Amino acid sequence: MAIEIVQVQPSVGLSKMAVSQTHGEDSPYFAGWKAYDENPYHETNNPSGVIQMGLAENQVSFDMLEEYLETNLESTNWGQKVSGFRENALFQDYHGLLSFRKAMASFMEQVRGGKAKFNPDRVVLTAGATAANELLTFILADPGDALLVPTPYYPGFDRDLRWRTGVQIVPIHCDSSNGFQITPEALEAAYDHATKMNIKVRGVLITNPSNPLGATVQRKVLEEILEFVTRKNIHLVSDEIYSGSAFCADEFVSIAEVLESRNYKDSERCHIVYSLSKDLGLPGFRVGTVYSYNDQVVTTARRMSSFTLISSQTQFLLASMLSDTDFTQKYIKINRERLKKRYEMIVNGLKKAGIECLKGNAGLFCWMNLSPYLEEPTIKSELAIWNTIMHEVRLNISPGSSCHCSEPGWFRVCFANMSEETLEVALSRIHAFIKERKQVL
Repeated sequence: MAIEIVQVQPSVGLSKMAVSQTHGEDSPYFAGWKAYDENPYHETNNPSGVIQMGLAENQVSFDMLEEYLETNLESTNWGQKVSGFRENALFQDYHGLLSFRKAMASFMEQVRGGKAKFNPDRVVLTAGATAANELLTFILADPGDALLVPTPYYPGFDRDLRWRTGVQIVPIHCDSSNGFQITPEALEAAYDHATKMNIKVRGVLITNPSNPLGATVQRKVLEEILEFVTRKNIHLVSDEIYSGSAFCADEFVSIAEVLESRNYKDSERCHIVYSLSKDLGLPGFRVGTVYSYNDQVVTTARRMSSFTLISSQTQFLLASMLSDTDFTQKYIKINRERLKKRYEMIVNGLKKAGIECLKGNAGLFCWMNLSPYLEEPTIKSELAIWNTIMHEVRLNISPGSSCHCSEPGWFRVCFANMSEETLEVALSRIHAFIKERKQVL
């Protein structure tokens, strides 16, 4: 017989972190996920359900991964060596498997077209990019300090960077006048604002390619940011988890490439976050990395990574896959082509409905502009139209305000986590909604 536990108002206290609101669960970004979970779309079982367009997940090339694993089952399953199972089952070194760190470094080089080199000894393994960003925040800043982050930014950063670390985010306000690119003036304004608030700034964190913009950061902008952090004597974290999802390799410039061209001058303040969740479409494997040019950061990150390890079985499997350069080169090329095709499909479909998007060249989403269809240019009006789209049109998209965008009316719309047929259904729903909206306004 099951014992029923009746929950009452707890009389025993919890930590400040446990009761903190900085996790960000009250954001529309997470509310949209809840609405989807309660009524998920299925083409046959629930065709009127909510279509998930708030999840940046890459499924367009999953067939290639499945085919590889089926063809190379022996090499990814310990082969003929029973001792291989024993070695990996007992493996406990938080440095990670050397074979996997070498394979990750090689894959990071391939994704960047060989324009930057990575040393396996500087690769620190973490359980995903979420853990990597939090780990770096713990290392670079103390509670109460701040990181400058350009807006709009990934809503999960409110959780990843702030919740457990006690570090603050000070926004670098960017706008649509220049495609939301970061400017020296915006950097200085954010830094000055923090200084006036008596907040110590410890670094700048960027995503390149940008989430949620779906666009790469220009080389000139990277150089300006590097000059800024050097002058202020602070750190630069470049989250590059979508680097292999740039539709054209030539359009993506890594901070690693900039540093290499400068003979690694000022590199000790630079750190890169990478993951296999987006480019390889393996979020469930929880594989991330911190790559730092600072020896002390590498040492400390490796010590702290004992709290966020990747299973040796996962490392073994992926070391085998990523070491097969014929496969990885083919995958990177085809994945880019498929993402570009899918991006063009959604952007052209939205354009036919009378909706414009920011010009993008990377990622698993587009940055959609619904500002002409707001009743008034306010966040309140943005959330009102989002609520309608969520509950009546039944599409989960992420409002710009959840990304701290300074201009109401922008939305992040994901396109790579569904079939083309489902995307067509989503576009048809948007068309019908806009047609009705035009009659009302």
